[in-house]
Amino acid sequence: MRLAQMLLVALAMAAGAALASGNYDPKLQAAIDSSFRPAADKARDPYRHPLQTLTFFGLKPNMTVVELWPFGGWYTEILAPYLHDRGTLYAAAMDPDSTSAEDKQYNSEFEAMLAAHPQVYDKVKMTVLAKGKMQIAPDGTADLVVTFRNIHNWVWAGMEKEVMAAAFRALKPGGILGVVEHRNNDPTFMPKTPGQAYVGEQYAIDLIQSAGFRLLGQSNINRNPKDTKDYPKGVWTLPPSYAEGDKDRARYAAIGESDRFTLKFIKPKG
Repeated sequence: MRLAQMLLVALAMAAGAALASGNYDPKLQAAIDSSFRPAADKARDPYRHPLQTLTFFGLKPNMTVVELWPFGGWYTEILAPYLHDRGTLYAAAMDPDSTSAEDKQYNSEFEAMLAAHPQVYDKVKMTVLAKGKMQIAPDGTADLVVTFRNIHNWVWAGMEKEVMAAAFRALKPGGILGVVEHRNNDPTFMPKTPGQAYVGEQYAIDLIQSAGFRLLGQSNINRNPKDTKDYPKGVWTLPPSYAEGDKDRARYAAIGESDRFTLKFIKPKG
């Protein structure tokens, strides 16, 4: 047990050293800089830090990766070209049989994005992440599962434990789960009510570890101390949503996108 713990610490330290030294994969930077990425999406890079975040998660070009609920495909735009030649990308999207107009719209927009650049997205494998439908990838095949600002949605839907179990099944032993989520000031906060998107960091850790994962690392890559988290329309008051329209827009623009925690978990090998 002591040896296993030492190995986990060494891996976390190595990832931290890579970030500190700026030791990034130029191919990943090239994917981020790709010309087919819309300018509006690139404008969010200073807030979402995709290079640092994906490096922290340990992304490699030969990996099998599962992206949970890609929605508009902001991260898919980066993952797909990076993994295209040597890796595999599963996009675990909404249920195509859903009667929800919102679910249908998400899938329609995502599929339109894929169709617009077949030379980049032709190898993306669509799967489903929905209640009772969680075969997000063949069991034990994924090297990395990633999710960006989704935990609150799953808690609202009462499916958070099912999602974590699905991620655990999909990963190989030793595989990684990477998580980014809006950070609540209360580390134990559970966002039970729709509209509450700021999640307690310790709550998220406990939830994910209850599925069998082990916390491997925490990062402040996506921290934003300017975010006061007390807005009329929650996190959507901030950019890019600007839920209040032009009201106080300059103030919210100066704050930037939300304060987020970034976590890295491992599926133990034994």
